[in-house]
Amino acid sequence: MSNRSCFAACALFATVATTLAQEPVRLSLGLYSFKKPTEVYKQFQPVAVALSKLLTEQMKQPAKLELQIVQTYEECLEQFIAGKIDIVRFGPSSYVLARQKCKGVELLAAEREDSHNVGLIVVRADSPVQKLADLAGRRFAFGDQQSTIGRYLSQAELVRAGITGRDLADFQFLERHDVVFKAVEIGDYDAGALHEQTFQELNAKVKGEKLRVLHKFNNVAKPWIARAGLDPAVVQALRASLLKLEDPVALKALKVPGFAPTVDADYELIRNGMELSQKFAPSAEPVPAKEPVPAPAPGKRP
Repeated sequence: MSNRSCFAACALFATVATTLAQEPVRLSLGLYSFKKPTEVYKQFQPVAVALSKLLTEQMKQPAKLELQIVQTYEECLEQFIAGKIDIVRFGPSSYVLARQKCKGVELLAAEREDSHNVGLIVVRADSPVQKLADLAGRRFAFGDQQSTIGRYLSQAELVRAGITGRDLADFQFLERHDVVFKAVEIGDYDAGALHEQTFQELNAKVKGEKLRVLHKFNNVAKPWIARAGLDPAVVQALRASLLKLEDPVALKALKVPGFAPTVDADYELIRNGMELSQKFAPSAEPVPAKEPVPAPAPGKRP
């Protein structure tokens, strides 16, 4: 081996050895449990692996993205604002709330979607309800209290149609879109708000009477956000990594074709909807879901 080849080999070995010896940059990716925590972890692990590889390339040192699953929107938002989570994948309204609480949070990128990002208000196929105004005096199922589609934008649409919480016989927050679908399907509620993708997936599985779309409304894509105070070099590497993410397994897990740049002005639609939604129930806190009443024991009266 020539001296030049020997020198190159030694230099490469030294670089590899130094990289291996470096302690990896560890970052947490916060996700709320929109389904069972174990299912969320399994779904997003390929995303964490793919982004860790891209981050390592961007930062030229080992980097590892670790999933941090929390129970609710609210808990995820609180931990993120407190600096206990480095990056989050939020719904648009949660981004607006996060920025209201902490101006230092930074947009990284937004998920792209093949089809338009749409919210729905749905009813049973045999329902006599034909327009939003017909929901007066009926029962409505919302999602989580911080959900963009499941609360804020759907409430704004009801307000535009002249319906507020006082006009409904009952309204509850059922936390997840799939739970809202089931509640309308079995007749516990006359109508509900959920994402179009969830509706299409679940409605295709219904045997017998399906649900139908009463009303559609626009939304914006999910943003990924960095906490306030994160190293600017890390923020830049995260943004570049998301925009370069092409791993098919990771994108399949996210159900999107990739990421696009985003800026704060993209979320004016959400801010306007959130502001209008305050007219839905201006004098009261959202009503929590009721606990089911246990059935009486056989042979006994309730």
